[in-house]
Amino acid sequence: MRLALPRWTGTLALKAAAFITVMCCALAALLGILVHVSVTNQTVGQARDLALSRLADATEAYEAGDSLLPGAGVDPPGLPTSLRALAVAGHRGTMVADHEGRPTMWAAGPADGDRALAVVVDYSQQARTINALDRAILWSSALAIGATLLVGAFAVTRVTRRLHATARVARRISGGDLDARVDDPRTKDPTRPQDEVAAVAAALDSMAASLQGKLLSEQRFTADVAHELRTPLTGLHAAAELLPPGRPTELVRDRVAALRTLTEDLLEISRLDTGRERLDLDAVSLGALAERVVRASGTDTEVRVVRSVVVETDRRRLERVLGNLVANAHRHGRAPVSLTVDGPTVTVRDHGDGYPEYLVEHGPQRFRTEGGSKGHGLGLTIAVGQAEVLGAELRFRNAADGGAVAVLTLLGSPHP
Repeated sequence: MRLALPRWTGTLALKAAAFITVMCCALAALLGILVHVSVTNQTVGQARDLALSRLADATEAYEAGDSLLPGAGVDPPGLPTSLRALAVAGHRGTMVADHEGRPTMWAAGPADGDRALAVVVDYSQQARTINALDRAILWSSALAIGATLLVGAFAVTRVTRRLHATARVARRISGGDLDARVDDPRTKDPTRPQDEVAAVAAALDSMAASLQGKLLSEQRFTADVAHELRTPLTGLHAAAELLPPGRPTELVRDRVAALRTLTEDLLEISRLDTGRERLDLDAVSLGALAERVVRASGTDTEVRVVRSVVVETDRRRLERVLGNLVANAHRHGRAPVSLTVDGPTVTVRDHGDGYPEYLVEHGPQRFRTEGGSKGHGLGLTIAVGQAEVLGAELRFRNAADGGAVAVLTLLGSPHP
């Protein structure tokens, strides 16, 4: 079982702070150890030289039969056992040990018999010097780490703030606001050097501008094609009405009607793409409107009104959304098809094979269908566009026991 970490542990600022802290601690520890070892070796070396010098003087006095200086003696009390054994074996040595509650530097050498001649040098001042040095290293390391963290946090915060701003603009662009930009081109200095974050922001702005240009070009093309098709289609429709009755005439009229529907759908999509649609608000009983839409569709759709509410919305657009959902359920699903009204939520369900995976994950895409089904993928695209104009939420999913489910939720304050 993996331990779930809080979301804030994944932030760049925290990772940068942890990295800076670890590196500062490692560097402070390395420098502290080097300084401590160097000063300690120097201090111990000086004390050792002094102790050996006094041992040499004491040995000379002892061999001459003179009295020993203070701090020197043969087998004095407190002499470390290991140092005495070294002296008895005929060698000279030094050792730091506590003597009478104080740090002491001992130096010992051989005397006559199995005895050791030793001198003692006070090591308290050197020990205090090393301890003070260690404390100074710790305090200076803590101050250096704190100052480095403050400077690093300031620098990283500036970077993360710019990254967050870039991410917000990217989300706005993905939400359809193609005018969003990270940098204002009117105030941007092109001669100023760019770091990596600025390069990412510039690339995002360039991508947004390119995407906006392509989408505007596509919208203009769709609108122009639809407008240009209306005139010849009107004439074609009039000519089809003049044909003599018969099966060929029915086929021609059917195809002309389908082409006119496609043209009207393209015109509606082009209007939705401009984002300039205006609502004609009116108080609407949702249950009654759903029943009217089903009757107008001429389909065998079961209407269930669990709880009807009065909503303030655009009647025509809402009818368009529900009509497209019902028509799509009958065209691409299988009976029984039901439409359920429960408060401000309307659910349309069929019992077919369900929506394709791409549609559930990313929403409908114009001119894309799967499984050899007829249609151009415009009905659900128009439903989503009109739902956005209404300020409603339209979600698509597949039922666990089979079938496609479209859920339209009218946001706002419905009236009971």
